[in-house]
Amino acid sequence: MQTPTEFKLPIPASPENFDFFWNLDCDWFEPPNYRRGGWSGVIQYQLPVAGEASDVFIKRQENHITRNLRHCIRGIPTFQREYNNIQRLRQHQIPTLEPIFFAAHRTKAILITKSLTGYQSLEDLSPEHLSLRERHSLIIEIAKLLRQLHSHHFQHNCLYPKHIFIRQQPDHWEAKLIDLEKLRKRLFKKQAMVRDFSTLSRHLANAWSTADRMRFFKAYLGETKLSEKSKRTWRQLTKKMLQKRR
Repeated sequence: MQTPTEFKLPIPASPENFDFFWNLDCDWFEPPNYRRGGWSGVIQYQLPVAGEASDVFIKRQENHITRNLRHCIRGIPTFQREYNNIQRLRQHQIPTLEPIFFAAHRTKAILITKSLTGYQSLEDLSPEHLSLRERHSLIIEIAKLLRQLHSHHFQHNCLYPKHIFIRQQPDHWEAKLIDLEKLRKRLFKKQAMVRDFSTLSRHLANAWSTADRMRFFKAYLGETKLSEKSKRTWRQLTKKMLQKRR
């Protein structure tokens, strides 16, 4: 049984707990995805956490391995990489998922996170249902989240609208990042910015206008008027996005 030991989780990674979660017989929230000789799937469940019932997502996988410099031969379960990345963001107070349980046993791995109750993905939001003020506030909040991510040289590396979860409060928005399996560190912040911006902008092309993207860019940089350096970066991002869309 393997689990990183530098973080304490609400549910211990014991063999008994692993077997219980692995053998749970529930309907799939996301049907199993089969690829490269392995599979992974998600169920939704309710667990007592810290003395109260909590909705959680239980992700189970078998024979899904990823390799990196530290684990270049045997590799590690992709869920372990995702769990490690969740904890890295939480160390820096970057809003993301709350892990409840993680363990890996031979070729199997289980990752349990708290459900983002009250949140919805940016992909599922209908912009036409927002007032102009709400729309601008949302754009600024997402820009702040990405600025925080990139300030630590993290690149999400798969930044689709469905991977940004948002919740509207009376006077502001809250936003969190999910699906961190491909998160990576970059030497320069600009590398992370260019990659994540181009991906997000491309997939929001039908929801965000050019003015929306410019507002987002200015909020990210903290500039009310773009400097010459920022203008060059804007042109670079726009060119990259257009190339990808073609």
